[in-house]
Formats: sequence, structure tokens, C-alpha cells
Amino acid sequence: IHTMAYDDELLALFNVPKSILPEVLSSDAAFGVTSMDIVGASIPITGVVGDQQAALFAQTQGREGEMKVTYGTGLFAMMPTSVPTEQPGNLLSTVGWQVQGKTMYAVEGSVFIGGALIQWLRDGLGIIRTSEAVEPLAVSVGTSEGIVIVPAFVGLGAPYWDSSARGLIIGITRGTTSAHIAYAALEAIACQVDDVVREMMAKTGVEIRFVNVDGGASKNNLLMQIQADILGIPIVRGAFTEVTALGAAMMAGVGNGIWIVDQLGGLVVRETQFLTQLNRDETRLRWERAVDRSRGWINDVGRLTEKLD
Repeated sequence: IHTMAYDDELLALFNVPKSILPEVLSSDAAFGVTSMDIVGASIPITGVVGDQQAALFAQTQGREGEMKVTYGTGLFAMMPTSVPTEQPGNLLSTVGWQVQGKTMYAVEGSVFIGGALIQWLRDGLGIIRTSEAVEPLAVSVGTSEGIVIVPAFVGLGAPYWDSSARGLIIGITRGTTSAHIAYAALEAIACQVDDVVREMMAKTGVEIRFVNVDGGASKNNLLMQIQADILGIPIVRGAFTEVTALGAAMMAGVGNGIWIVDQLGGLVVRETQFLTQLNRDETRLRWERAVDRSRGWINDVGRLTEKLD
């Protein structure tokens, strides 16, 4: 990522001849045109970019002090940096894009289970009929009553990277209802994002002014308010939440000479802002304690089985 070239050591390790690999080009380069036979037109391809990078490009265009979080099946937080972050800790230092001769880097943190937790409430537990129903159900009680869900269904991603962790629901009493579990699910999503954002600021030294959000779950107003409370940072949601496609279109437009990067900010309408309203330090503390209990579960069970044998 420093030289924008294939790594000779890795090519040798995997026995991949450099001659068979495609040429490395800028994200806004002229890659060719679409086939007339397939799409009915010869449309220039002038934007090639990864999905999370596309969302970051649309949301920030590389402005430092800003970042984006995509709330999809997983959760994907990304922050632009002008140079690679050499020691990103439990995060990933990566290339954002190379546009108009300038390379922008990024720090990224990926969480495995985001919207998938809401899908589990719907399909696994059957406590909601649609994903959208989780918000009114949670609003009906306005609290988790101390319930914490750690959705480590396939282990924990950033910043823990613990494949031996497993999910848990803790704090259940006889008064616990499906509505409390729904509220706890939203808190779990927000706490996972908070974990990553805290790690980003700590490793880069950059103070985040506000967080741009996108993706299907970002339409949930209660989730966004919980997120603003836990982060203590304003959350900004655009009028158009599917910004991955928008970012790719912006990139193509820059490559085709329709726009320059400085003109792109006006294309993203920032519609709603969520400001911190409550102190949720207690929620954060409960989350940290619950995560500790979920970690290493597979290893702990394995050691117990060995003792029983």
C-alpha cells in the first residue's frame, strides 16, 4: 500500500507470476467501456472502488476528522488518513482510493454481526415479524432493564478478533420481555461501533468531529440516538442511506471529468443529526463486563471437557 505495486515477496511465496496480474491503475482511471452487445451502449468505466471505500468517498471525500459507519449485516467503520497508519492496533490500515493523482488511505474496523442481530431476533427468536418492527418494540419500554446481548455468533471482530468468543444474553430476570431484548440488541450494535471508533481515535490521534452513517439499519432513529449517546459524538445521516452506489457513481463522474473532488460534498444531503442526550456510561460498563464473559468460551469449554474426560 506504500508503493501501489504488487509485493514481490508475496508473489514468490504464493508462486504467482506477476505477468498474469492486471495492471494497477488509479481508482478514477479509464478502465475501458461496457460491451454494446451486453448493455446496449459503450459506457466508459472510470470508477473502480471497493464497497466500503465507496461509502467513505461519498461521505467524506477524504476530509480528516470525519468518518463513516455502514450499518449492514455487519458493521463497517472507516476513517480517511493522508498517510498509512503504521500501527493501527486491532484495526486495518488500507488504501482508500487513488483519485486525480492523490492516494488516500484509511483505517478500517469490521464487526461481524450488526443488522444480522436484528435478523436473528426476527428469524431465530421470532419476536418481531420484520426488521423494522424492532424500533417500535424497543421504544415501547425505552430501556433494556440491564439486559446485555453480546452477538458473538461467529466470534468477535474488531477490535477483539476473538474467534473463540460466543454470544450471550445476560441480566435476565422474570420481568424480562421481548421488548427489553429488542432494546438490548440496539445497544449491542451501538456498543460494538463505539469499541471501534474509540480504537480508531486512540491509534490515529485524530479527534472525530462527527460520524456519517449509512446502510439499512441507520434508518432506525432509536439506534442512531443510542449511538450518539454512547459515542458522545454527533451522528449525521444523509437523505440517501445507500451511499455505496453513490460513492461509486461519484468516482466514475470524477474519472469522466464531470466533477472534481471539491465539488462532490454538495451531492450528499445531510438530512438528520442526532446529538448526545443521555449519559450511557453504565451501558458501556455493562457491555465491557459482558464481553469479558463471552470471550474465550470455546477454549474454556474445551478445557472443561478435558477435565471431565
